[in-house]
Amino acid sequence: MDLEILLRYVHFLSILIIAGTLVSERILLKPIMTRAELNKISQLDLIYGLAAIGLVAAGLTLWLGNVGKPAVFYTNNWIFITKILLFVVIGLLSIYPTIFFLKHRKGNQSEIVTIPKIIFSMVTLEIIILLILPLLAGFMARGIGYTI
Repeated sequence: MDLEILLRYVHFLSILIIAGTLVSERILLKPIMTRAELNKISQLDLIYGLAAIGLVAAGLTLWLGNVGKPAVFYTNNWIFITKILLFVVIGLLSIYPTIFFLKHRKGNQSEIVTIPKIIFSMVTLEIIILLILPLLAGFMARGIGYTI
């Protein structure tokens, strides 16, 4: 199989997994949860993190590894740079919820934990930003944003 096709597949699959886990986390979040429920969300968050690593690895290889389009196609495109920055914002937004889930999943599994409202907002904002990225990718694929 062609390396470019394999990398694009991993990149695309990672995006789908990230979207699925984020939406699942948001659906499962409740103002009051048991530690057992938080443990399940932290398992989803682990899958999310692994998918993000896969996305970054495949994306960096496609960008800098001389696989497919030349690196200049991406580097000289302000839309691509915007996509990278938005993905970094998503990653930064995910830090606090991840730490909260990991911190509160252990202990008596039937114990109740109150979920801070900011976690709902952060996960929702991650999803909203993630929804923008395919639009930017479509623009980029058409050569929009490319500067010589």
